Amino acid sequence: MKQFYNAFIKGDYLTKLSLFIPGISNIFRGQIIKGLLFFSSEIGYLIYMFFYGFSAIGKLKNLGTVEQGWIFDENKGIDVLTPGDNSMLILLYGVFAIFITAAFLLILKSSVVQAYELENDIKRGRKPLSFTEEMAEYTDSKLHRTLLFLPVLGVVLLTILPLVFMILIAFTNFDRDHQPPGNLFTWVGLDNFKAMLSSGSTMGKTFFPVLGWTLLWATLATSLNYILGMLLAMLINKKGIKIKGFYRTIFILSIAIPQFVSLLVMRNILDDDGPLNVILQNSGIVSEYVPFLTDATLARITVIIINLWIGIPYTMLITTGILMNIPEDLYESAKIDGATPVTQYFRITLPYVFFVTAPYLITQFIGNINNFNIIYFLTRGGPATLDYYQAGKTDLLVTWLYKLTVGSKDYSYAATIGILVFIISAVFSLIAYRRTSSYKNEEEFG
Repeated sequence: MKQFYNAFIKGDYLTKLSLFIPGISNIFRGQIIKGLLFFSSEIGYLIYMFFYGFSAIGKLKNLGTVEQGWIFDENKGIDVLTPGDNSMLILLYGVFAIFITAAFLLILKSSVVQAYELENDIKRGRKPLSFTEEMAEYTDSKLHRTLLFLPVLGVVLLTILPLVFMILIAFTNFDRDHQPPGNLFTWVGLDNFKAMLSSGSTMGKTFFPVLGWTLLWATLATSLNYILGMLLAMLINKKGIKIKGFYRTIFILSIAIPQFVSLLVMRNILDDDGPLNVILQNSGIVSEYVPFLTDATLARITVIIINLWIGIPYTMLITTGILMNIPEDLYESAKIDGATPVTQYFRITLPYVFFVTAPYLITQFIGNINNFNIIYFLTRGGPATLDYYQAGKTDLLVTWLYKLTVGSKDYSYAATIGILVFIISAVFSLIAYRRTSSYKNEEEFG
């Protein structure tokens, strides 16, 4: 914005006029094609806004007023279905119009800045670049802009636009009782957040227990995978261990097999009537089946253990390379000073590995908060309970969100949970990363 401000304040009248008539400076200073492109963008924007945009933004106020319904047609003598407003499309078109407006404002900014640059070039006696010469720059010195244009456009249209749309859904009452066009939904402000964060409400009585289990799950899944994966890597790398490559390959097999396949197989094995229970009963170890997935406590323990089987090899692979790079003289010096293997681990190995892998550890923690696969494919969030609304005892916030979306169609509550999960993840990531040695002492470790 500083560049735009300086250009508008210091530029001549043509530069200032470019804010209202983009491209006029380019046209009068010899860059006719470029100027016409700027000007045509304004014409296209005004046409779009006149026919569609202003109406789309205006309807955002109430998200529609006319409901679809049946009206008796006296001429035909029958009931006729009359079309109504569609709150979802109104919201989508309104958001799109706002994005178009934001894009046009960027074009206006670019028009003023480039007009000022052109003005200065002429003052210095430089000949303005022709349209062909400028296009040639976009395949040479400005090639990065050319290559980034389509990816950035794709991110805006396919990621940011839908994300903004879903965020706005959290401030509406879009649910199974408000399905457009038959039933419109409207703005409710912060009501969904109040319901979610109120310990006395139905949603609050579900949100806080599910949040607590989500954080407990993420902490145990991350820490156990990290510690045990590191110990496994140390064991395989220990001097005297033969066929190390074979052991690594065995553990990597759990990564090579698609995760959903492994989890579905494990679900069948651990089922009440599954092979494991049959073997345990036939061998006389248990008289009744063990409810691995149907008892709340056992189900939570089971998903944590199964996650170890899937997650430990990742940590093993990551820490293997780091362990091999720890200087041997550190361990030799420690042995001379009488340090035990435990002391060496906590004073040398763990600090060294943690310094390098702290960002990875934070990423894994956030990934486990949103670990949809392990929970949904293994337990479906069960066992079910009447204490929660549309959630089971092993549901994480992300799996509960999924159930609210595809099951009960409580879209507004699902969007609210999505926002809260993002806030929790973002705040934790920023605080945790800024406190790590990797961030504070990047140049001092060695």
